Amino acid sequence: MKTKINKIIPGGIGEEMGFEVGDILLSINGTEVKDIIDYRFLLADEYVEVEIQKANGEIWEFEIEKDYSEDLGVEFEDSIMDKAKSCSNKCIFCFIDQLPKGMRETLYFKDDDSRLSFLQGNFVTLTNMKDEDIERIIKYRISPINVSVHTTNPELRVKMLNNRFAGKIYDRLKKLAEAEITINAQIVVVPGLNNGDELKRTVEDLYKLYPAVQNIAAVPIGITKFREGLFKVNTFNKETAAKEIENVKELQDKYLKEVGYPFVRLSDEFYIMAEKEIPKEEFYGSYGQIEDGIGMVRLLRDTIDKDLNHLDKDISGSFSMITGTLAYNEIKSIADKISNKNEKVLIDVYAIKNKYFGETITVAGLLTGTDIINQLKDKIKSKYLIMPDNMFRKGYEMGSIEDKIMLDNTKIKDIEEALGVKVIVCDYTGEDLIDLINEYCKEV
Repeated sequence: MKTKINKIIPGGIGEEMGFEVGDILLSINGTEVKDIIDYRFLLADEYVEVEIQKANGEIWEFEIEKDYSEDLGVEFEDSIMDKAKSCSNKCIFCFIDQLPKGMRETLYFKDDDSRLSFLQGNFVTLTNMKDEDIERIIKYRISPINVSVHTTNPELRVKMLNNRFAGKIYDRLKKLAEAEITINAQIVVVPGLNNGDELKRTVEDLYKLYPAVQNIAAVPIGITKFREGLFKVNTFNKETAAKEIENVKELQDKYLKEVGYPFVRLSDEFYIMAEKEIPKEEFYGSYGQIEDGIGMVRLLRDTIDKDLNHLDKDISGSFSMITGTLAYNEIKSIADKISNKNEKVLIDVYAIKNKYFGETITVAGLLTGTDIINQLKDKIKSKYLIMPDNMFRKGYEMGSIEDKIMLDNTKIKDIEEALGVKVIVCDYTGEDLIDLINEYCKEV
């Protein structure tokens, strides 16, 4: 049952009212609760009437006075109380279409659900929604919403998403903007299709919807070795990445003058591939697009420089760090800074080649336990292996932190057993990294 309660939060309303695990939420204020958005919207009041069905079939009614933003203090079997809506697009850059067979089933599910955008930050195309779905976003104030735009050129978007309804994107964005729904936009940039002048056109179109459209994250297409039968695409290299940086810079400079921030930002991959300097801290603001790989390097550099003085001088220890081939030089530089600060702290850095998906995939977040184990077997000398948090899957299908798994189903314990190390999961900010090193080192 989608609204069956599976957890009571201590100190919450549910515990006070006598709710129990296994109870079923039937309605709020006489309205059936269909999903998490209904739940959030119907509870947005200081007085609510709630119907609960007990395990023996009895229906209990509650009259509850609460703070306006307070919920019932319970969790449900499914975080969205419903089956996630799947995507009917056939995007030419879709990573799921490039997965090998034999991975866990949830990885092959393409979600395109505005509720997951609101709850977890997932990006949606808006293509698979009916007009009433758009109206529901507006009615329930589902904001912010993250939208995979890719292009505002109707004909090109139909081609890129392989969906005849995909060309309506700008009309829908405009409707949401007029209703003051906050929108974060994402563009997967494909050389020869939506880059160059097409990218500038899309950015300028979206800027017309500012401030509802708050920012744009532009990321390069990633391709695996499993593209047989799929649309042939090009990838970025040093030269073309540098051209894209220059292509966008004129607009960024314009927006910096007009609204005080660049509005469109390119992911770190562009700068590293082009061997260009990463922009300064002020360029990234509050790092709101960091999940798209925008500003990760700058944040890591700056926080290391800031927190390096917190490294305990009276400790010693040895560690290994792993990353993808793209960020190897960056992580090696940071490891060297730490060791130079305290020569008794030794850090080996390993670049893991992505054999699983293909070596065209260079980012750490798409590495697998299989490659890590195969490439580091009998090589690690240290007791501890530091792994970035973004190598592990998160989301509504995941359980506790201990249940975090990698793309190929590898768990932390599998890596520990295979390599004979203790795995330390780190978010790779300077503060977290220094704190963990201090914690796991010994005093001398």
